[in-house]
Amino acid sequence: MQRKLPAILLALLFSAPSFASHYLPKPGDKPVNIRIGTCAITGGFVHLYAGQDYGIFEKYGLKTESIFIRGSGPALAALASDELQFIFCAADGTIPGMATGIDVKLVASPLVKLPYVLIARKEIRRGEDLKGKAIGIARAGDLSDKLTRAVIKKFGLTPDQVSIRPIGGSQGERYQAMAANIVQAVTVTPPLDSRAKNAGFNVVYRLIDLDMPFIYSSLHTSHKMLRDRPELVQRAVAAFAEAVHFVEKNPDKAKASIAKAMNMKDEEALQSSYNVYAKEIVDRTMIVPAKSVAESIESAREGGTTIRRKAEEIFDNSFVNNLEKSGFLKELWGSENYRR
Repeated sequence: MQRKLPAILLALLFSAPSFASHYLPKPGDKPVNIRIGTCAITGGFVHLYAGQDYGIFEKYGLKTESIFIRGSGPALAALASDELQFIFCAADGTIPGMATGIDVKLVASPLVKLPYVLIARKEIRRGEDLKGKAIGIARAGDLSDKLTRAVIKKFGLTPDQVSIRPIGGSQGERYQAMAANIVQAVTVTPPLDSRAKNAGFNVVYRLIDLDMPFIYSSLHTSHKMLRDRPELVQRAVAAFAEAVHFVEKNPDKAKASIAKAMNMKDEEALQSSYNVYAKEIVDRTMIVPAKSVAESIESAREGGTTIRRKAEEIFDNSFVNNLEKSGFLKELWGSENYRR
């Protein structure tokens, strides 16, 4: 009997239900089609890309289709009208629109610090070299504008000394505008910083040093989804949590997903993206930081945005909290501290 006991305990251990089973589809359930919008094409969405490339969403019964929609405003509108079921965008870019009353909430924030850098032409090496130059942004009042103004202020300059020029387009298109000397500097995210250095341009400033409250890649969903299909929201949140783990533990596969999404082969640039988005700015719990939401709303108010919602009305941490309460995160990360 004593010899059999360890074998019995081992069998019981492996037959015990996984905490992940709370969020997995039942046998025989058909996959649910969902559309996820993205506001950019960036290495910062590696968790979405890898989740799709390596079957993580399918594991949770979700058949995903990614839709690129340029700009946070159109993406929020598509989500609120149920054309999309989720969007995965930089929350600091969407929060002002959500605060005006759009029926959308944040439900998970895997990345919560600033990944942006200011890159500039060869003659610009320091902040003071920007005097009399132009920095390109997408649109007045958007995230690129907000970040550019914060950098200018950090350097002790004013918009009278540095021209802020809306030129539209994606980060890649704005990079090309700088390369063509239409503007002399732009804010971008990795891997464009590596591309800039390889071309002889300068990385003038890393915005993470601003110590500015910021919420980057985040999962958003609509009030309709929260009301009518909360179980799908929970599955999507669980899938993203597993994607965070997968990306950290599988660097080569994660870099392959970035390379595929961005049509890029530069190993140095891919490694730069991986270091930032899989390590430096990740929060494994994916909790939406309430303080950062409140500060982002206040910044939008000061910028002239008409605010109709309080901070606590535009995020819902119940789904990420469920992952911890159920033991899902502990099971996922094992002996590692997922609250690092």
